[in-house]
Amino acid sequence: MILTLATVVLPVFLVIGAGWLAARTGRFSAGGVDGLMVYTQNFAVPVLLFRGIADLDLGSVFDARLLVSFYTGAVVCFALGILGARMIFHRRPGEAVAIGFGALFSNSLLLGIPIMQRAYGVDALAPNFAIIAIHAPICYLLGITAMEFARADGRGLAGTAQAVARAMFRNALMIGLAIGFLVNVSGVPIPEPVAVAVDMVADSALPAALFGLGGVLTRYAIRASLGEASMIAVLSLALHPAIAYGLCMAFALPPEFVRSAVVTASMAPGVNAYVFASLYARGQAQAASAVLFCTAVSVLTISVWLTILGGVN
Repeated sequence: MILTLATVVLPVFLVIGAGWLAARTGRFSAGGVDGLMVYTQNFAVPVLLFRGIADLDLGSVFDARLLVSFYTGAVVCFALGILGARMIFHRRPGEAVAIGFGALFSNSLLLGIPIMQRAYGVDALAPNFAIIAIHAPICYLLGITAMEFARADGRGLAGTAQAVARAMFRNALMIGLAIGFLVNVSGVPIPEPVAVAVDMVADSALPAALFGLGGVLTRYAIRASLGEASMIAVLSLALHPAIAYGLCMAFALPPEFVRSAVVTASMAPGVNAYVFASLYARGQAQAASAVLFCTAVSVLTISVWLTILGGVN
């Protein structure tokens, strides 16, 4: 079992490590890292999401129990992250929201999809796409709303609604998801040359994104924020998947739903946690530390959750 887990988990983190080493040694320039991340985040990953949603059996995977199981844990961890930042680390309200966002926003795409695919096969990804389809809207809605009401110079209700709308409709990932839904619901067939081109771009998304993520991680440091990073690690890597697992069992969800919910919930915070903190210039050091620390620790915690779930291919 240990050897099987190693073949599932380690290749993903080896690609991240290769990107980190290449950037750290100067063989992968900062401009190259930025260019690769622009390609993956603005083009390749949206195409991957488009393909996943366009081919999805919406009726079979958009199960309210699945979404409640995953997002209940996410919201609880967000609230506890804010509370812990305020009560334990005595952070200001805006900083506390940025820290809590790290416990809310799982790296469902760049880590969740490749781990799930390697563990259970490409046919097991459908419930993952159901979770991912509303992941950014829910997380940004909660994060932006909480931040706007927490900080002293917040925009108020109308300004907050505008900020949420801008975050949604300017996001390339959301555009890819939206077009995928339109194609799926309309039933419009995709011409074969277009489908082949989509497959080519989509297949490049994950390895390129993982390599680029490694390069991005060289810019972060744990520094003096180990306490906050450790708190986020406990919330995002342990509590969130535990809540998801418990609710999935309570709802008697099928094994494929349980795996998708728990594996996705067990992912480290994504780079979006740092992007969100930077957007408001609050808690950037803590968010950066959390992304780096939790990504490293998740090598072990993901293996634990895969062992609990069982059935690794």
